[in-house]
Parts: sequence; C-alpha cells; structure tokens
Amino acid sequence: MSLTVELARVSDLFQLPFMQRALIGGVLTGMTGGLLGSFAVLRQLSFFSDTLGHSALLGISFGVLLGLNPTVVLLPFAVVFALGVSYLLEKTKLWTDALLNIVYSASLAIAIILLSFIGQYKGGLNNLLFGDILGIRPGDLVFSAILLIACILFVGLTLRTQMLVTLHEELAMARGISVSRHRMLFTTLLALVVGISIKAIGVLLISAFVVIPACTAQLITGNFTRYIVISTIVGAFSAVGGMLISAFWDLPSGPSIVVTQLSLFFIATSVPLARRVFS
Repeated sequence: MSLTVELARVSDLFQLPFMQRALIGGVLTGMTGGLLGSFAVLRQLSFFSDTLGHSALLGISFGVLLGLNPTVVLLPFAVVFALGVSYLLEKTKLWTDALLNIVYSASLAIAIILLSFIGQYKGGLNNLLFGDILGIRPGDLVFSAILLIACILFVGLTLRTQMLVTLHEELAMARGISVSRHRMLFTTLLALVVGISIKAIGVLLISAFVVIPACTAQLITGNFTRYIVISTIVGAFSAVGGMLISAFWDLPSGPSIVVTQLSLFFIATSVPLARRVFS
C-alpha cells in the first residue's frame, strides 16, 4: 500500500466523529496530565498517581457490584480515596513509598476479590486496564475541558504559592501559607485528572501518562515556569502523535500515546548531553 493511499485512509478515518472526539479528548487529558504531573513529580508524588490509578479499579468494581455506572462512581471515589491517602500520609510516620505500596497492593487485592463476586464482567476489562480512547463521549469532552480550565486557573492564580509549596514546604509554612489546604486542593484535582484519564489510557498506564511529560520537561529546562509549560505541551503533543501512530498501524491508542511520550523522553535526554558536550 502506497504512502499516499495510507495518508488518505488516515485522513478519512479522522473525519469520523468518534475519532475527532478521541483526538480532542487525548489533547485535553494530555494537557491536564502534563500540567499537574509537573508538580506531582517535583513533590515526589509519582507513585501517588499510580496508586490512584489502581484504586480506580476498586472504585469501578464497587460500581459494577452495586449495579451502578462505573464511570459515575469512579470520579467521586477517586477524590475520596485520594484525600484519605493524603490524610494517612500526614498522620503516619511511615515512609511515603512504603505507605503508598500498602494502599496500592491492598486496593488492587480488594478489587480482584470484588470482581470475583461479580462473575463474568461484560464491561470490557481490557478497556479498563489499557484504556479505550475511542469510546470517549461528548460529555467526557465537556468535563475534560472544564477540568483543564480549573487546573489552569488553580495553577495560574496561585503559581508563586505552588512553587513555594513544591520547592520549599517549610518556608511556605513559615510564611503562613496553609500547605495542608493547598495540598488537599492539588490532590483533589490530581484525583479527578487520573479518574477522567483512565477511560483513555487505562489503569495500568495512567502513572506513565502523568509522569513522563514532566520528566521530559525537566530534562529540557531548569526554569520552573517553562518546565510547567513544556510538560503541558508534551502531554498534548504526545496525544496527537499517539493517535496518529494508532491510526497508521492499527495499534491500541492508549499504549501508543505512552510510547510517544517515551520516545520524546529519550529525545530529550540528548538535550542535557548536548549542553555538556558544547559547554
């Protein structure tokens, strides 16, 4: 098949409404994930997003077991779960990675037990694990757009405070900043981002989806503001690139987006290397 014919096929494919929704949804969630992921990485909450992702399977299991729409249950469950984990992190003296490992493993174990009571789940377990971006509906796009705007406003209006809380929490507390309140707001937004992105990316890949753009941006620049912007752009660009790769070679969309992110990460590793060589 010639390249011209293949390009025409892909072009026709993106004329379909569900493909257009998938592309827009990927860009919206990619931008939001990159934006909040930039703070999550610096605050050493990378594993936190992974824990949230796997807890989502527990929320979905509860929804299916109770005969409710799993998507409706997922978002409030993710927020409550995230706030509960944040409370435990504040009140216990355990290492963060140790506590998150406990929560991560326990939620996954309980989810599997609940699914065993359900019998044969017809909702598509593979779609939960690896995502189904082609199944995004108009309502999902509206919520994703509202969430992106809320995250931009939150970061934009409190940027100096977020920088201080991220880089020097003790100094922020000394200046009278309510670190706990800002942490709670950030955790809530991150939980919503993880919850809405799972439909596109899946439980198993959500952590990489949030973390890789931020790590890529960190390799490119040392300026905090540019770091946030680059992370957001990488998230959006990866969604577009992943969707194109998926369309050209008929590959799963979620994994294609994460592989695109990984490719950009490896390209970015040459940036600091070039700086050292030519400095």
